[in-house]
Amino acid sequence: MTENNEPLVAENIARLKPYHPGKPIEEVQRELGLSHVIKLASNENPNGPSPKAVEAMHAAALRVALYPEGAAPLLRAAVAERLDVSEDALVFGNGSDEILHLVCETFLVPGIDGTVQADPTFAMYEIYSTLANADIVKVPLKNFAHDLDAMADAITDKTRIVFIANPNNPTGTLVTQHQVERLLDRLPARVILVSDEAYDDYVESPEKPNLLPFVRDGRNIIVTRTFSKVYALAGLRVGFAVAPPALAGYMNRARSPFNVNLVAQAAALAAFKDVEHVRCSVAANSAGKRQIYAALESARIGYVPSEANFVLIDVERDSREVFDALMRRGVIVRAGHGLGLPRHIRVTVGTAEQNTRFLSDLLAVMGR
Repeated sequence: MTENNEPLVAENIARLKPYHPGKPIEEVQRELGLSHVIKLASNENPNGPSPKAVEAMHAAALRVALYPEGAAPLLRAAVAERLDVSEDALVFGNGSDEILHLVCETFLVPGIDGTVQADPTFAMYEIYSTLANADIVKVPLKNFAHDLDAMADAITDKTRIVFIANPNNPTGTLVTQHQVERLLDRLPARVILVSDEAYDDYVESPEKPNLLPFVRDGRNIIVTRTFSKVYALAGLRVGFAVAPPALAGYMNRARSPFNVNLVAQAAALAAFKDVEHVRCSVAANSAGKRQIYAALESARIGYVPSEANFVLIDVERDSREVFDALMRRGVIVRAGHGLGLPRHIRVTVGTAEQNTRFLSDLLAVMGR
């Protein structure tokens, strides 16, 4: 505190609501004295990383005395080739979280510009907008999905960025190509659309949008992807953006040097090339969702069909009660209170064995 009792922190930081991740397994084991705990709270891939990625990590570990190449050239070339974009259209980050932060740092004028986002959606959009001291407009979901028409209506002269999570976290719902194109038709020239596609590989719907042609055409669109989900490298933190080269160039100016570490770059490249591992992870996730849906339907428990690797479940009461009861049984999920959905829990699709354990404990907790 200063002498006149004014806080030293900036006003926007003082009102910042911190992000609360899913509880780690080790913390629950220490708190409750449990030995066998499963974590289905953070949308991680339960099948683990590609063995080729693990091998690449071991090899890269011998070189960690050296700084990584800041531009991630090998990973950049591989991603550019597969996505059919130029290498200067890519920005790599310490997870797609850093990419989202870079977007706000690069394009928002503090105290002047604003953002539009759904409510509820991924918490980091609000956090990074607040860090940029931006005006934030939240638009309620409609049937658990983005209401893109209402989001377009909410755009003002302040709006610089519109965030959409596709599929949305925490609901798992998808907006279609037609819906996104209708939004694009209504965006003012100065507005950037950020399409956060962290769960893109898990989407099964034939209506999944493809915004990369618009990026190639130079539209104000930034698509973000991550290696944390289907590639199972959440602990290494690798993500990237695809943007028109002019926008990507400014983001790379703001990017910290060496922001993606050497081991992470090597693992991400190997994981990206292991197409079979991705295919198996997607197939396992699809089977796991069907397993969860069948049990919930049999017990007449409501849920939101998901295009991601998690399911939002209506527990018909304060979700903290169910969250606490499940945790005492050694199953970690996400309570809906922190997600803006107090009657729901969000559960990651696990292995068949993990799903069976979760469902058995959920039915017991709910008296079904």
